[in-house]
Amino acid sequence: MSLERRLALGFVTCAALVMATHPAIAGGGGGLPWEGPLQQIQQSITGPVAGFIALAAVAVAGGMLIFGGELNDFARRLMYVVLVAGILLGATQIVGLFGASGASIGIDPTEASSSESVPHG
Repeated sequence: MSLERRLALGFVTCAALVMATHPAIAGGGGGLPWEGPLQQIQQSITGPVAGFIALAAVAVAGGMLIFGGELNDFARRLMYVVLVAGILLGATQIVGLFGASGASIGIDPTEASSSESVPHG
């Protein structure tokens, strides 16, 4: 067997092995055990609960800073932390209010509607 024939046979064998393992790689098992609880926390943080928590945190922290009188340094810093946390939790609600809902990668909707109206054949 010549060297060229051995290389060709090796290449074909490697290509066949790669194509045979593709379905096995794609059929992975389920997620990790902590993915479910983390997804629930993420949905709670970005849902309506987050809007209420953010509104309450901003209102309480703002009220304490405005009407709190003589707060010591620790309490004032704690109120700033609560205020910033409320703003950060409410950021997803604010961004959603302006109509931005996430990244949209793919076909432009105007192109998709125009390509559907063109008859094929």
